[in-house]
Amino acid sequence: MSIVLIIGGTSGIGRQLAERYAADGHLVGATGRRAGLLESLAARYPDRIVTSCYDATANDATAELAALVRRLGGLDILIFNAGWGDLSDDLDWAIDKATVDINVHAFLPAIHFGWDFFLRQGYGHLVTISSIAGIRGNRYSPAYSAAKSFQRVYFEGLYIKAKRLKIPLYVTDIAPGFVNTQMARGPRFWVASPGKAATQIMRAIARRRRRTYITRRWRIIAVLFKWIPGWVYHRL
Repeated sequence: MSIVLIIGGTSGIGRQLAERYAADGHLVGATGRRAGLLESLAARYPDRIVTSCYDATANDATAELAALVRRLGGLDILIFNAGWGDLSDDLDWAIDKATVDINVHAFLPAIHFGWDFFLRQGYGHLVTISSIAGIRGNRYSPAYSAAKSFQRVYFEGLYIKAKRLKIPLYVTDIAPGFVNTQMARGPRFWVASPGKAATQIMRAIARRRRRTYITRRWRIIAVLFKWIPGWVYHRL
């Protein structure tokens, strides 16, 4: 049995992960801002899911995280799934600020907490749910692409650090394409259900992958995004 903490576990991918880890017999911690959704999640697995209702962007978020870990009695896997983004055709300041607040300013303290905890413990697994959008900028949601790129590059650096430590500390970047959640906006294709996404995410974590695209076919798009010339990409 592992102790799994999911930051952003009230709905979508996060909720699916919480339910599936609990169903498999693991002890799960789930956080979020919506108390009602957390209560309904805990009610499904009262002996296996422990919840904490708080805003991941708040100043006391790290203290709330530490308190939840104490209630769980430890930690093996920390999954940062809290995230938000929206279309910003007019370069809306409120959208861009909220996007960076959750995907960068909330992300960093949570990952630092997990890294320090696992270093002291001597083992652990850090996971972030980034996005295929983090590969290159786009005109529809430039702040979201930039914020997810931050997560992607940061986790690559952590992966290199972890390898040099020569202890069982693992780092996994999950990069989904389109998943059928409330946050999905704009034109979409190859849309996965949250359940299918959760299945592939859990498999990638179990196999300790450095980076996985969800669903797997999005690796094709990732390669195209990386190598397509700017003069072509900028016309899309």
